[in-house]
Amino acid sequence: MKLSNLVKSLGLASALVFSSLSFAADIGINANANDVAIHGYDPVSYFTMQKPTMGKSMYSATYKGAIYQFSSEENRDRFRANPAAYAPQFGGFCAMGVALNKKFDVDPTAWYIKGDKLYLNLNKAVQQKWMEDVPGNLKTAYRNWNGIEAVSADELADE
Repeated sequence: MKLSNLVKSLGLASALVFSSLSFAADIGINANANDVAIHGYDPVSYFTMQKPTMGKSMYSATYKGAIYQFSSEENRDRFRANPAAYAPQFGGFCAMGVALNKKFDVDPTAWYIKGDKLYLNLNKAVQQKWMEDVPGNLKTAYRNWNGIEAVSADELADE
C-alpha cells in the first residue's frame, strides 16, 4: 500500500493541521503553545501506575525545551533523575506517524510501553494499527526519526 493511501486509510490526513501546536525550543519535541509536553500528562505514571495520569503545574520539570507535568513530587523527582527513561520516544510525536515519516500530535491515552520505552499515538484507532506490527513499526520509526527529528511537522506535511 502506498504511503499516501495508508495515511488516508488511517484517517491521519486531518492530523496534518498543527495550528494548536507549538514546537518547544527543539523542533524534535511535541509540545503545546505553552511548551507543555504530552498535553500535561505525567510521563512517569505510565510506568509506575500503568496508566496515563494528568499532571499538575505545581510539579513540573523541563527536558529538551519542553515542560513536563507530574501528578506528584515523587514522580517529578524520578523524572529529573533520569528524564530519558520516562520521556516518550520520538519527542512525544505519534509513533505510527514517525513510522510513516510524519510528525503528528498524540492522544496521551493511546499509549504503549515496549522495552521500557513509552510510545504514544495519534488516537486509539492509529494505536490499533501500530499494534498490528510493533517490531516492524518500531524498526521503521527509529530509522525514520533520524531523518525527520530536526524537520518541522509543517515541512513534513507538505511532502
